[in-house]
Amino acid sequence: MRSTIILLLLLAAFTQVDAQRSVYTVTSGEMIFGWADVEQLDPGSGQMENIANNLRFTVFLHLGQYVHLDLSNSIGLYSGLALRNIGFITDDDALDLGVEKEKHRSYTLGLPVALKLGSFRDHFYLYGGGEYELLFHYKYKYWIDGDKHKTSEWFSNRTNRFVPSVFAGVQFPGGLNVKFKYYLDDFLNSDFKKGDNPLNDYSRYGKTQMFHISVSWQFDTRDIEKIWGGEGSGRAYDARI
Repeated sequence: MRSTIILLLLLAAFTQVDAQRSVYTVTSGEMIFGWADVEQLDPGSGQMENIANNLRFTVFLHLGQYVHLDLSNSIGLYSGLALRNIGFITDDDALDLGVEKEKHRSYTLGLPVALKLGSFRDHFYLYGGGEYELLFHYKYKYWIDGDKHKTSEWFSNRTNRFVPSVFAGVQFPGGLNVKFKYYLDDFLNSDFKKGDNPLNDYSRYGKTQMFHISVSWQFDTRDIEKIWGGEGSGRAYDARI
């Protein structure tokens, strides 16, 4: 967290250097292909065992607004805010509770800080950094005998409130952006327990660490404003160097 604050202060300081030339905003959405490393208690052995989970693909609702600072044509920083829908799906009932499938998901608000290296004139660079995400709306679905059950909560105690992550990716000419992200802490709160329903006892989970690959297109925010203003057509992200 301390390193995040330092990078944000550096970003604020450098924005005073040449705001017209090297500071600009980028708008983005994401298509997320997600998995998770999930462990659940095996009552036979009394040990935590890995359980199968399915690919989770989401496109809604993912929005990002980022401020880029290009210190030169080859090195820069960015930060901003990102809204995401993250979670995981399992279909392996280690506790023999009669569950056919479970889905856990939460909407999050993230604050990323990243370093980028490449050729901004050619719209090509590599980047990497860290992010903290606030989990603010949780939904849980499960199926028993073909019937769907669900619950949802704002700022739920079923999940950890903040989850850190690290990420790395590549920005291609034309706006295409590909990123890999790994969460450093568990998604679910293993201390959560509610009532007598064993499905609401999250101590059955030993690990719920997620990771995903995302694909997005990055657009200069000024070009989007031109579309709405009728001043021309938008184009993929174009670094102002």
